[in-house]
Amino acid sequence: MDPRVALLLEFYRGLPKDRVKIETREHGFDFLASILTDGVTLEYGELTLAGLLHKYKLANLPESRLVALVNAHVEKRCNVCLYFDDQANDVFCFNLDNNHKVDNTRIIPETALAIDALRRRLATLGCEPLVVASGRGYHAWCRLDEPAPNAALYRFMLHAAATALSAVHDAGLDHRKVKFNLYPDTRTRDTVSLRLFGSEHAKNGVFSHVVTPDGALDEAASWRCFEGHLRSSTIPAARFREACDAPGGAVS
Repeated sequence: MDPRVALLLEFYRGLPKDRVKIETREHGFDFLASILTDGVTLEYGELTLAGLLHKYKLANLPESRLVALVNAHVEKRCNVCLYFDDQANDVFCFNLDNNHKVDNTRIIPETALAIDALRRRLATLGCEPLVVASGRGYHAWCRLDEPAPNAALYRFMLHAAATALSAVHDAGLDHRKVKFNLYPDTRTRDTVSLRLFGSEHAKNGVFSHVVTPDGALDEAASWRCFEGHLRSSTIPAARFREACDAPGGAVS
């Protein structure tokens, strides 16, 4: 097995593995016939008019097929997106983007400040995130050593996001130019998935680099940082509970 596949399977071990969404340039009846085998079913397909990446949600996925898809993911033949458990999860993610009403071709100052403020806030609470470039924004992943209830995760993320937006406002910038999506979201449950680390952007073909406070890493260094985060920055459950109980750590 490719070591990168093993790392991804370990990092996302707590997410459901029997359903995935894949993003690929492939389409057509022959392609569908090739993926709908071994009992796999298609919940929906979305063909994009721009012809960039078509999307398919697959269910009843056996483990061997998931491993094959994650292998295709690291080989950049498709992007694999996983869904979150309905009740509890051991990973959570902040998705920061430029608001759709503003320039979506670059990282704007508001989004850059928001991710820096978020990183500092989480680090202060002992919950160091893995920050990954994603198009016009960032994914900030945190991993726990055991699942926490989705409601607790969402409250924690909501307050951390509010703290980051407050920093944007305090700097005299417009916090409304930044959009936060939180995963898992207790309102969306099994309807929204998120791309795994190591994906490639649909429009520009750029690898999803890890971004440190000193700047973006190249692809090889990003994978090393991903492994290092897995090994040394997974958050103990007790520390997460302390972070939630800290002043300003979570909302009631």
